[in-house]
Formats: sequence, C-alpha cells, structure tokens
Amino acid sequence: MTNDNVSPARTTAPLVLWPVLLVAAAVNAIGSFTGLAEPLRITAGAIATVALVLLVVHYVRRRR
Repeated sequence: MTNDNVSPARTTAPLVLWPVLLVAAAVNAIGSFTGLAEPLRITAGAIATVALVLLVVHYVRRRR
C-alpha cells in the first residue's frame, strides 16, 4: 500500500540555516562586548537577518 499524497522529504535548508542564524547572532551579540570591528558585526547581523527570512519563507511554503 503506497500513499502518493505524501509530501516530499524535508529539505536540508533548515538544518543549514539554524546553525548559520545562531552563529551569526552570537557573533553579532558578543562582538559588541569584545570590541569586534563594526563592519564585521554589521555583516553578521545581515547574515542573521537573511537566515531568519529564509527560515520564515521555508516555513510558510511548507505549510501550504
């Protein structure tokens, strides 16, 4: 017995995006205390923002 209506297997996007989000957010947060250069903190913040947006997009697409 097979079920052809089963959704495709979960993609690896969340498995990659969650660690990226956590590391980028940690670098951004800790950077303010350790005196990390401003351009590096801005880059880490941008990466964290992009990862968060991609996670939300992935979640919304999977709900449909």
